[in-house]
Order: sequence, then structure tokens, then C-alpha cells
Amino acid sequence: MTLDVGQPVPDFSAPATGDTTLKLSDLRGQQVVVYFYPKASTPGCTTEGGDFRDRKADFDAANTVIVGVSRDGLRAQENFKAKQDFNFTLVSDKDETVCRLFDVIKLKKLYGKEHLGIERSTFLIDSEGKLAEAWRGVKVPGHVDEVLAAAQALNAG
Repeated sequence: MTLDVGQPVPDFSAPATGDTTLKLSDLRGQQVVVYFYPKASTPGCTTEGGDFRDRKADFDAANTVIVGVSRDGLRAQENFKAKQDFNFTLVSDKDETVCRLFDVIKLKKLYGKEHLGIERSTFLIDSEGKLAEAWRGVKVPGHVDEVLAAAQALNAG
């Protein structure tokens, strides 16, 4: 199943940092950025998370919540969040429920070996719970600025 822009995003809940459960429907009335990253504490994922962290005030001003998702366990997510001083929620999706909902599990190659992993992707959900934008196969440099611009435009609209 692939989510298309304009479609309602099915509700989901998943274990999150801070000993909480993130439930998408609890965030109605706010825009939500859900970004998927391959692995906590790796260079690209650290850079991407840092970019979101550094622009959080701008996302807040655009009525937009940031949520990071990977298949790492809760402990790895808590450590990643603490070490990088992330000021947003990280979700542990070990069973890949949220990853599969957004269709981000892809066949990847690393050192000539194929494996299933998360394709770096970001989704912007509007305040009514519909998919507003989707970025797949994301390259980190400049990406957060592009997501922020879309969130600001959506909030202004």
C-alpha cells in the first residue's frame, strides 16, 4: 500500500521516547512531519536529526510537530535523542508497522549485499490528518529547509 498526497493517513501508535506512546490521532489540529531514518547514531541520521533539532522553533511557529522513526529499539532511540540533544520525539518501530504503513522498507545494497532497510523518507501530514507532501530517497543536505518551507506554506494556506 502506498499513501498518496491528499489521502488520510491511517492512525497508528508506536512506542516513543520519554516512556510514551505516540498516537497520530492525538496530534490532530497540528501538522506533523514524520521522517524515517535508517539507523540511530549513524553519520547521515545524526546530521538529519540535528538539522530538524536546529530548526524546531521554526517548525513550532508553523504549527508543525516533528517525529523521527527508525527500526531501532527504544533504548537506542533514547540514547540517540539524549546524546544529540534532540528536542522532538523518536519512535521505535521494531516491528516495522509504521515503516510499512508509509512504504519505506526497500531493498538496499551495502557492500554488494542486499538487505531490507529503511529508505530515508519524510512525510508532511496536514492538521486534518491528510498526507500533504512526501519526499522519498532523501538526500540530507538542504532537506530540512525544503520540509520547513512546505510546512510554512501549508500552515499559511
